[in-house]
Amino acid sequence: MAGIQYEHTSRPKEGETLTMADGITWLRMPLPMSLNHINLWLLRDDNGWVIVDTGVDIPASRDIWRTTFETVMRNDPATHVIATHLHPDHVGCAGWLVDEFDVDLWMTREEYMLCRLLTSDTGKEAPEEGMRFYKAAGFSEEQLALYKKRFGMFGRVVGELPHSYKRMQDGERWLFAGQEWEVIVGRGHSPEHACLFDRARNILISGDQILPTISPNVSVWPTEPQADPLRDWFDSIDKLERALPEDVLVLPAHGKPFRGAHVRLEQLRREHTDNLDKLIATSQEPRRAVDVFGELFNSNISDGNRVMAAGEALSHLNYLCNTGDMCAEPDDDGVTWYRRA
Repeated sequence: MAGIQYEHTSRPKEGETLTMADGITWLRMPLPMSLNHINLWLLRDDNGWVIVDTGVDIPASRDIWRTTFETVMRNDPATHVIATHLHPDHVGCAGWLVDEFDVDLWMTREEYMLCRLLTSDTGKEAPEEGMRFYKAAGFSEEQLALYKKRFGMFGRVVGELPHSYKRMQDGERWLFAGQEWEVIVGRGHSPEHACLFDRARNILISGDQILPTISPNVSVWPTEPQADPLRDWFDSIDKLERALPEDVLVLPAHGKPFRGAHVRLEQLRREHTDNLDKLIATSQEPRRAVDVFGELFNSNISDGNRVMAAGEALSHLNYLCNTGDMCAEPDDDGVTWYRRA
């Protein structure tokens, strides 16, 4: 396959649906952020519908879901609620939907446990570990104060999760209305991201693991400051290339369904390897994480995206420290400086 080929020239309007295949419905849910939509998927089941991803938990999302119950699901129940991973646009309404239909929540273990942990931070003070983490990255006093003010925002758009769940595991297969779906776990963007693959029909629900136009964020966070998610990301690209046919129909969480998964995976790999090469070439003198934004990002870094930018910068720097290409040296003020080894 020469490149990426979109399956449809059109897409549903906000809050509306489009049939993608027999028993697969695409629901486009608006988001109150710069990334202004998420694609959710309804899979026909024997006695109802399987909901895959949920949108953030705000009144507008619940209103769209209520309309969808009537117009698309025809008041048939949900049989399961699946969250591909823990990010608020994917898991936000999961608890509410589980309560609405009295069904189980399906997630991988790492995603469920970390989501429960993050939602428990709502209303709490920012921890000292977080303050030290972003100070080490080079945040100013004003930027640290903003991080402190915004700490716990995660749980404000994620409804309370049920206190039990069904664990999804890599390689599991399930039947929904006679169609078999296989779990393929990817890592890097989140700890244990579940993709769903219908091998017979060559269809992949990719969540954020493969997106057609934007690069999923690959970040280090204060809870695990020495993590190497970029290594996990590269390993997952290798795994997905082995597992998926080149012409698989990818149903992504953002953007339009497309074919050309291997081409897109190689583009995602090359974006990061090019950035690693740029960092090695430009780091003769010590620099902080915030000083390398220019090599990594084309967009402007502002108060709204600085935390994610720092996390992604650190994923590249940690990777290079682990390969021996760079070294990290903290100064007496707790700021970490990185230079080529």
